[in-house]
Amino acid sequence: MRHRPSVALASIVSLTLGLLLGASSSRLTAESDGAPPVRVALLTAGPSAATSDSMTRLSARARKATADAAKKGADITFALLDRETGRLISVGDNGPFPIASVAKLFIADDLLMRMATSRRKLNSRDRGSLDVMLQSSADFPANDFWVRDGGSAIISRVAARYGLTTTTVPYDGNWWNTMSTTTDLVRYYDKLLDGAGGLPAPQSALILADLAASTPKGIDGYPQRFGIPDGLFAEPVAVKQGWMCCWDGPNQLHMSTGVIGADSRYVIAIGSMQPVDEATARNTVTQVLRTMFPGGRI
Repeated sequence: MRHRPSVALASIVSLTLGLLLGASSSRLTAESDGAPPVRVALLTAGPSAATSDSMTRLSARARKATADAAKKGADITFALLDRETGRLISVGDNGPFPIASVAKLFIADDLLMRMATSRRKLNSRDRGSLDVMLQSSADFPANDFWVRDGGSAIISRVAARYGLTTTTVPYDGNWWNTMSTTTDLVRYYDKLLDGAGGLPAPQSALILADLAASTPKGIDGYPQRFGIPDGLFAEPVAVKQGWMCCWDGPNQLHMSTGVIGADSRYVIAIGSMQPVDEATARNTVTQVLRTMFPGGRI
């Protein structure tokens, strides 16, 4: 594919965990609407629990990890939100950058919101297209939905509902060049989980279930375990990945975003730009997270 933005998730044992949409972050979200709990299958290795001291240590490791990556020519931006305490850790300049295949989250969200407000169900064709778009990061359904549902207006609608103040429409009208920041992306996941972005619980659960069912390789065969899946190997995760070349010169752009923890307590977004080959760029993103989380756990 031309830009090959994509999704990744480990193919390991899954268990059913509750994602409580009523658990709102005190820092980045509004109150929830009291939607009922939603059950989705995440990929797991056990519970996580971060204390205040451990988050302080994480901040120090995050600074070290990004500094080490910078020595290799990588520009890293990282954000982690603890949804229970509202604590946000952000490293890097947090400037906007193209989010590649992560924009497929917004395409899916907008589609499902319109179905919910019109009290319609997805037909079998659209449901299959949505699943393969999120699970295996197929571009062709994203292209179809993008043209059919209004193009850049999709991004404007989602950004308005979720209060994404640094997310903007693509400069050239192509979904993969949607611009955002890691802090806006963790805000999106937080509000998706607690319902504050307006998407009803059943539709949010559909998105999260697709992320949890994502394939080890994209539909085009690109390796997709970089970043969160291989870096946080001891946590249950549901992720949306993205990558493309070449942004701002020869830079390989890679993104790893998603929901972390047995109770979906944490959300993470990390972006990297590095003027190297694809494999080296993927390894850099993974190594940054392994430095931050040496035991594969938050």
